[in-house]
Amino acid sequence: MLDVIKLLPDSVANQIAAGEVIQRPASAVKELMENALDAGATQIDLVVKDAGKALIMVIDNGCGMSETDARLCFERHATSKISKADDLFCIKTMGFRGEALASIAAIAQVELKTRRKEDEVGTRIVNEGSVVKEQSLIPMASGTTFVVKNLFFNVPARRNFLKSAQAEMRHIVEEFTRVTLMNPEIGFTLTADGKEMYHLYPGTLKQRIMGLFGNAYEEKLLPVDQEADRVRINGFIVKAEYARKTRGEQYFFVNKRFIKHAYLHHAIENAFLEMIPKDSFPGYFLNIEVDPADIDINIHPTKTEVNFLDVKLVYAILHAAVRKAIGQHNLSPMIDFEEPADLNSDFSIAAKASRPVVFPDIPLDPNFNPFNQKTENHSDSRSWNDFPQHRQPVSGDWRMLYGERTDLNEEKGQPEPIEEKQSNSRYLQVNQSFILTTVKSGLLLIDQHLAHTRILFEKYLKEMENHSGASQQELFPQAFTVSQNDASLLKELLPELENLGFVLEQVNPTTFMINGTPSDSAGYDAVELLERILDNYKINRTDLQLDRKLNLAKTLAAQIAVKPSTKLTEAEMQNLVDQLFACNVAEVAPNGKKIYVIVTTEELLAKFN
Repeated sequence: MLDVIKLLPDSVANQIAAGEVIQRPASAVKELMENALDAGATQIDLVVKDAGKALIMVIDNGCGMSETDARLCFERHATSKISKADDLFCIKTMGFRGEALASIAAIAQVELKTRRKEDEVGTRIVNEGSVVKEQSLIPMASGTTFVVKNLFFNVPARRNFLKSAQAEMRHIVEEFTRVTLMNPEIGFTLTADGKEMYHLYPGTLKQRIMGLFGNAYEEKLLPVDQEADRVRINGFIVKAEYARKTRGEQYFFVNKRFIKHAYLHHAIENAFLEMIPKDSFPGYFLNIEVDPADIDINIHPTKTEVNFLDVKLVYAILHAAVRKAIGQHNLSPMIDFEEPADLNSDFSIAAKASRPVVFPDIPLDPNFNPFNQKTENHSDSRSWNDFPQHRQPVSGDWRMLYGERTDLNEEKGQPEPIEEKQSNSRYLQVNQSFILTTVKSGLLLIDQHLAHTRILFEKYLKEMENHSGASQQELFPQAFTVSQNDASLLKELLPELENLGFVLEQVNPTTFMINGTPSDSAGYDAVELLERILDNYKINRTDLQLDRKLNLAKTLAAQIAVKPSTKLTEAEMQNLVDQLFACNVAEVAPNGKKIYVIVTTEELLAKFN
């Protein structure tokens, strides 16, 4: 029998390794930007085309590489960051320990240009599918430029599994955000398809957060700074009143490396306990500085998960730091006692002695009698009784003094008899949340919120299908500013939103003017409505994997539908019931809950036996 085990060629082995390291264009962006950070760059520029599938270019002004290093950097397990296994437990740099560049070169066409400051010329290398096609010397400024073209060109099956350009671009922006957040001292730019999306200047962490997420965050942030034995936590948390329904602005870093850690996230949620609604999430931008020997960052290929030597200690310090920040900064004093009072007055004893005493001049009517209705008016001012709402009751009508109303018959002087009202209402509202009515088989109890949600859900689906959504114009258009990722998502949803009645105009990359809203949304704040739609849309997309139109219809219907504890008139209840049973699916709400229950006559009789 022939031997069946054989060694794989380097090109195949590199492609297999690339499957772990480079999952999508955003993965290549992350690795190249982290290498630029490790090179000591103070300015890093990222350029992408077609969401990174056609081009990814990273330009930095770092230390550069020699000609030999430039050739070796594409080899597997070639790295400048470690030399022995023990170095894995004291890593302070970023990158992928010698796998990233080899993996990228295995699945793309890569051009590298690099020069050290001490060298007169730079080196240019063209690598395609792990094969060096060209190497030459070129004049260039010091630093490094990586150009990655046609990602997955030799792995078509992998390329076919990539998402839409908008979705892949959101992943790139997210990786860009993670790399730039905790490096505010470095300048960054991001240009996509010829348009500059971000231009971040060196500054403070707060300025970096505002540059990435908008100037509105200036008033939303609370500083966190706590130092303990072997652990220091610093950064910002978002005030409780700005908590969102999605986990959007939640960024944990360990030694400036982005991580995900459910246990530490619980520490922050616990610190915000009873301060935010149960269906909302706190926002934070926090960096945990620890000794590299106290963590293990090599438990996940993308280095987003870490193990702490003493995670309970970190949990306790993090919880205390957040609680301290909330207590110190969230409540501002009503009066600043350190400010000297400036009342433009001199209250010294000498000043008092030199000032004559002047009594206030108060006009009085000495002849005014509050018990006499016909008191003569001896003053120019009107008396209390001149105002109808304060007029004294007529004599004998003592009950009016105590607010007791009696509609008197002018002729007989007797109270009119109260007529007993007969009600023929078919509908009764229970707890201002449920509609009760009778049916042939017994009693029908309907959840008014779920019923209205079903009605609107089916209505919005038809409007998006028929492009027939009615709109009401905003008298004063409102500006709606969002993050780059949310702006990308909003642009993606614009056709469906317009079919529902929204009229939006993009005025800059992250700001939209709301010129119109659906006719059903009267009384709702347009900005708050769009924020909730985006938040709930992202939740449904992640948790339920809903189709875009179904997701949007479900999200908007849940926001617009009549809320529990809302009083309805009999006509409104009847209209709601009629519309519900005209729906295609009247039994179940879009979220899967039962809309109504029927209590049969037999069940009612059994209750009394």
